[in-house]
Amino acid sequence: MQNKIYFGDNLAILQTLPSESIDLIYIDPPFNTGKAQSRKQIKTVADENGDRVGFQGRSYRTIELGQKAYLDQFDDYLGFLEPRLREACRLLKPHGSLYFHIDYREVHYCKILLDQIFGRDSFLNEIIWAYDYGARTKKKWPPKHDNILWYAKDPSQYTFNVEEIERIPYMAPGLVGKEKAARGKLPTDTWWHTIVPTNGTEKTGYPTQKPLGILRRIIQASSKPGDVVLDFFGGSGTTAAACLEFDRNFLLIDNNPQSIEIMRKRFAGQPIEWIGCEGLG
Repeated sequence: MQNKIYFGDNLAILQTLPSESIDLIYIDPPFNTGKAQSRKQIKTVADENGDRVGFQGRSYRTIELGQKAYLDQFDDYLGFLEPRLREACRLLKPHGSLYFHIDYREVHYCKILLDQIFGRDSFLNEIIWAYDYGARTKKKWPPKHDNILWYAKDPSQYTFNVEEIERIPYMAPGLVGKEKAARGKLPTDTWWHTIVPTNGTEKTGYPTQKPLGILRRIIQASSKPGDVVLDFFGGSGTTAAACLEFDRNFLLIDNNPQSIEIMRKRFAGQPIEWIGCEGLG
């Protein structure tokens, strides 16, 4: 199956795909924050009269290259999600899984909706992705986590490759012995992982880009080489990047021209079929 990236309304495109054709779905929909999500792209150049000071007191001037943005607000958020999630359930193979990435504002309502569509028995985990970066409010406990809800199409048969999951260091390796400490431990349902570094090579400039490490873990655990992975809120294309690393096939959908532009740059030279993307990027 050829890797494909679609530009267009995801609901209309999902309705054209055959039932039980997808092994794994990961989606990171807009979080309904009510704000415009934006990210400036900048670079710095040496300048004695610059606006910032860097290493060893050297002066630099900031140049703004552009800005990526979209409005994250819906009058009826669950009404927007429901038909898309019903299509997701239809598309999954019997052993398939859905990973639904959201934040604390909407997770409780979304779980009730997903329970109605998939069934409460199909709910396997709420994964907490915890990070420690950014501003800290002094009016309440600073929110520094996202929620990822994991549902199986059939809770009696689903893919979970426990031996393929990357292991993490023990917090107290001296308590478990050298052999266990060297091997590391399995992650729990709380994942400590940094956000995409501001100046790292992974950064694309997309406002809500998620770290490649999060997608690597999901794809290794819940799919196999040759499987088909669907992400119908494609964003910066991190799902596709992880699939390319691990020999999975992918279908991505997004209706934001900036998203297509970023993915074209990110996957330049890769054998991908770009559908409805003529003139974009």
